[in-house]
Amino acid sequence: MIRMSRYLALCMLLGLTLVVSQSAMAQKLPDFTQLVEDAAPAVVNISTSREIQSRSNPFNQFGGQELPDFFEHFLRKRFGDQMPMPPGSQGGNQGPREERHSLGSGFIISQDGYVMTNAHVVKEADEILVRLNDGRELKAELVGADAKTDVAVLKVDAEDLPTLELGNSEHLKVGQWVAAIGSPFGLDHSVTSGIISAMDRTLPQDVYVPFIQTDVAINPGNSGGPLFNLDGEVIGINSQIFTRSGGYMGLSFAIPIDVAMDVADQLRNDGSVSRGWLGVMIQPVSRDLADSFGMDSPKGALVADLDPEGPATRDGLKAGDVILEVDGQAVDKSSTLPRLIGSVTPGDDVELRVLRNGERQTVTVTVSDWPESQQAGAGGGNDTAPERLGIAVQPLQEGQHDEAVDNGVRVVNVEPGSIASAAGIRAGDILVSIGEHSVESPQQLGELIGELPEDRSVPVRLYRNGHSYYVALRLTQE
Repeated sequence: MIRMSRYLALCMLLGLTLVVSQSAMAQKLPDFTQLVEDAAPAVVNISTSREIQSRSNPFNQFGGQELPDFFEHFLRKRFGDQMPMPPGSQGGNQGPREERHSLGSGFIISQDGYVMTNAHVVKEADEILVRLNDGRELKAELVGADAKTDVAVLKVDAEDLPTLELGNSEHLKVGQWVAAIGSPFGLDHSVTSGIISAMDRTLPQDVYVPFIQTDVAINPGNSGGPLFNLDGEVIGINSQIFTRSGGYMGLSFAIPIDVAMDVADQLRNDGSVSRGWLGVMIQPVSRDLADSFGMDSPKGALVADLDPEGPATRDGLKAGDVILEVDGQAVDKSSTLPRLIGSVTPGDDVELRVLRNGERQTVTVTVSDWPESQQAGAGGGNDTAPERLGIAVQPLQEGQHDEAVDNGVRVVNVEPGSIASAAGIRAGDILVSIGEHSVESPQQLGELIGELPEDRSVPVRLYRNGHSYYVALRLTQE
C-alpha cells in the first residue's frame, strides 16, 4: 500500500511538472495579435488585369462557370501548355482576346500613396487596382519596377494613408520569429507566422538578392506582402516559394527590406536602377580547380572571360584570376560576386583581392554602370529589352568585326540560370541573327526579342572563337 501511494504521488508530481512545462512553453510562444492590429491597415490587396490572346481551352468552363484563377494557375504550373484535353478537343487553337487577372499583396510606405510590391505582381499589367483595408479601391500608377530584384513601386492618389514602420534586415538571425500578412488566393489580410530558417540565400535567377528564407506559409497572392519581426517592423517582402505542387511546402523567400528600399528610392527618384558592372564572366571554383590553384578550399569567383571594353579589362583584371574579396567582403561562392558588385555605385572604385598564379594581390577597378540596353526605365522597364533573356550586349566596336560577320552585337554578360544561359549563349559571343533577322544594334535586338513567340524555339546564330554556329532559343510563358 505504501509503495502504491508513492507511485501515485510520483505520477501526480510528473503530471504537474508536465503541465507547468507546457504552460511555460505556451508563455514563450509569440503573440501576434497587437502586431496584426497595428499593421493590417497599411497592408493592401493588389489586383491587375491585362488583355492577352487566349487559346481554346476545355478548362475555361468548370461546371458551367469560369475556372477559378488559382486553379488554372495550378494546372498551368503542372502541365504548362500541354494541359490535358478531353477526347475530341483540339488544343492550342487561338481563341479571342481575353482579359487575364492576377492577385498579389503590397504595403504602403508613405502617407501620400506610395506602395511597395513585387515586380512580377504587376508585370505587363494594363490596369492596377489597390484595395485598402478600409474597403477603398484605388487605381494605381506604376512608378517603376526592377526585374533583377523583383521590386516595384506604385502610386495611388490619396493622402494621410497609414504606413508601416521599416526595420533593419542586416542583423536578422536564423531562428527568429517572423510573420506575414497578405492575400493568398485572394483571401485578404491572412496572417501566417514561422521562423527564419536561413539567411543570404542566392537563387539561380536572382543573383542580386540575398534572400531571407523562412518557413512562413506563403502561397500565390502573398507575393509583394510584408514580412514582419516581432516588433512589427517590415524586414522583408515576400517574393517566392519553393514548390513541386504549386502550393506551400515549407520554404519561402523574402527580399530583405534594406535591399528593397534602396531599389525603391532609385525608382522613385530616377525611374530606373543603377548597379555596378565589372564586365566579367565568372564560374564557380570546384574542389579540383581549388587544388589546381593551390587553395585550401573551393571559394571565390573564377574569372573565365572578360569583356574587351569592360572596366575589369581596363583596370588589369585577367582571365584565370580568382576573386576572393570585394572591399574586404569575402566572396564565399561565385554567386556572391554579382550581388556585391551590383551594390557598388557606378564610378566608384572597388578593391578586389584576387588569387593570380598562386599569389594574392589587390586589383583596384573603377566600376561602370550596366550597359544601357540592360537598364529598366520607368513604368517597369522595357520587357522587350535583352534583359528578358538575361544578357547584356554592346555594339561591335572598331576592330571587333571579323571577315566572317559584318553585323551583330557582342554579348558582355550572361546571367546564371537565365534563358540565354540555358540556350548556351556565353559572354564574348557575337549574336549575329535571330530567326531570319540580322541583328544590327542593341536597340534592334530588343525589338526582335519583343516579337519572339513564346514556348516555341527560334534559331539564333552566334559567332565564337572564329566559328559560326546555331543555338535554339526558347521563351517560356509567364
